[in-house]
Amino acid sequence: MATPVNVGMIGYGFMGRAHTNGYKRCPDFFPELRHQPVLKAACARSEDKIQAFADQWGYESIETDWRKLIARDDIDAIDICVPNNLHKEIAIACAEAGKMILCEKPLAMNVAEGEEMCKAVEKAKVPHTVWYNYRRVPAVTLAKQIIESGALGRIFHYRANFLQDWTISEDLPQGGQALWRLDAEAAGSGVTGDLLAHCIDTAIWLNGTVSDVSAMTETFIKERVHQATGEKTKVTIDDACAFMCHFSNGSLGLFESTRYARGHKALYTLEINGSEMSLRWDLEDLHRLEVFDHKDEGALRGWKSVHVSDHGGEHPYMDKWWVPGLQIGYEHSFVHHVADFMKSLDEGKPCGPTFRDALETQKVCDAVLTSAKERSWENV
Repeated sequence: MATPVNVGMIGYGFMGRAHTNGYKRCPDFFPELRHQPVLKAACARSEDKIQAFADQWGYESIETDWRKLIARDDIDAIDICVPNNLHKEIAIACAEAGKMILCEKPLAMNVAEGEEMCKAVEKAKVPHTVWYNYRRVPAVTLAKQIIESGALGRIFHYRANFLQDWTISEDLPQGGQALWRLDAEAAGSGVTGDLLAHCIDTAIWLNGTVSDVSAMTETFIKERVHQATGEKTKVTIDDACAFMCHFSNGSLGLFESTRYARGHKALYTLEINGSEMSLRWDLEDLHRLEVFDHKDEGALRGWKSVHVSDHGGEHPYMDKWWVPGLQIGYEHSFVHHVADFMKSLDEGKPCGPTFRDALETQKVCDAVLTSAKERSWENV
């Protein structure tokens, strides 16, 4: 019999659904794990809405106060799936109560908050992780394995972008339950913390630490109606951000993110150029890894598209799913993250990214925002 890990979910929005799906599917596809999640309780301020969420997804009970959820003896792990300005208080309370923590990204509103969170979990020695799920897309994990093998040779360039278009309309309000990402008081920043944080985490995981940055940001629509007051107020998030950087390994980085790229809903791409090989990946074609190997000779030298669906052991995670040729999707990255967290409990090891790992991404985000404000190069 597996050891149950009773999960308390705080939040019920888009990411709450994505995380919950991961918990539900993990026992089905990773039955060998000695720890397995149980949907014990869901929590939100609206009793009607959280009850409907719990009924739909199969949580055993509900709470309307996250402090009561944390105080429950039958809760082992807390999933923090709420706006960014609430992460620190809840995470520290969880750590002090001895609860495991799975926290949405970005880690915190800023580095100072993130450092407090790191110290709390490290003092309490509670298992924890941060939901940077793109690490668990098999094609991205395969890229990590190829890079670690040394096949790329010396790394020269890393570039990434994350493009969306959902905030272009001037009539779109800011703030409130659905649009808190457009309110800096709740989100901390705009695309830098929401989208570029994903790109930065993956970049650090694949290519090592960032040493300094030079950035620019823009807020295209300066005022929007705030849903909390009904009044038009200043927009304080960044609608778009681009930055250059140096990595500690000597390579150069180029990053761009915007919510004003008409026609793009979630275009996240990355490319790494080495002396012997280049790799590139596209979220909109997420089961493929594009590879250029300079060792190829003659007429066959060129970019190859590797369909990452083999289940014989060569492709990460895929032995748990379907037959070769049948790809998986976005939602499976969360199943993999849950499975890796449960495996870390089996083995008594940390599950990356830890809070300390996520703090490195936070440091880059803070440096990017400072650089854009000061129009300067900033050390990370």
